Amino acid sequence: MQFGDFELTPLFDGFFRLDGGAMFGVVPKPLWEKRAPADDKNRITLGMRPLLVRSDAGVMLIDAGIGDKMDDKSVAIYGIDRQRNLQHSLAEAGQSADGIDVVLASHLHFDHAGGFTERDASGSIRPVFPRARYVARTAEWEDATHPHERNRASYLAENFVPLMTAGVLDLVPDDRAITPGVRVVRTGGHTMHHQIVFIESAGRTAVFAADLIPTTAHIDEPWIMGYDLYPMDTLAFKRTFVREAIDREYLIFFEHDPAIPAGYIREKDRRKYVEPVKS
Repeated sequence: MQFGDFELTPLFDGFFRLDGGAMFGVVPKPLWEKRAPADDKNRITLGMRPLLVRSDAGVMLIDAGIGDKMDDKSVAIYGIDRQRNLQHSLAEAGQSADGIDVVLASHLHFDHAGGFTERDASGSIRPVFPRARYVARTAEWEDATHPHERNRASYLAENFVPLMTAGVLDLVPDDRAITPGVRVVRTGGHTMHHQIVFIESAGRTAVFAADLIPTTAHIDEPWIMGYDLYPMDTLAFKRTFVREAIDREYLIFFEHDPAIPAGYIREKDRRKYVEPVKS
């Protein structure tokens, strides 16, 4: 879709499944299963939707899905289905991997950063996008490389440490513009240094919301993932952000929604809903 000076294309790296209770935290199952039905293992279906951002400044990819390095046990646990994946959707968008200039991480969990690297024929791990500079937040990198018992399963070193080894990783310490019109803002909450991405042009704003609002089912303020390490930080940021998104008509990209890549958050009779847009 054309968005001012930018061409924004939601991509796709397949589906995976996570526990519905964990995805909705304190929200009771009779409420959340109306929005996201669970399978016989109580898992709900999620999409993985990186965002391709093209402009005169170059080509950026925000997040890169789960990639193809997960072992068979993990594939079964998470119900990973990548029959259609990032490489397919890049090709459909007319974009080659070696044409990506910047790969920007919202954070470094495996379902966002797994596609940053791949195994070559010899078994060595290398960057997927050979010409790109990879950009992550400094403190997120520190947390990812020094995991603890609560977050260790989400941070897999093979997804990001090889980037530092290859000399293609740039760490940024704070909120800032990454390229003209594209800036990152720390939300905290999901991880201490989780960030979202604002894309601004011609008086309009689009936001890649990452795990602040992972699906359209999470637009209500208290619908916060049990996976969030700091849920009250999520709530504080989300309360302000959702109000701004409604009032200022932000175009929101929902990274994990299984069906709706992007839309506008609307409100009628105190009920929030998403008006989808065609990508």
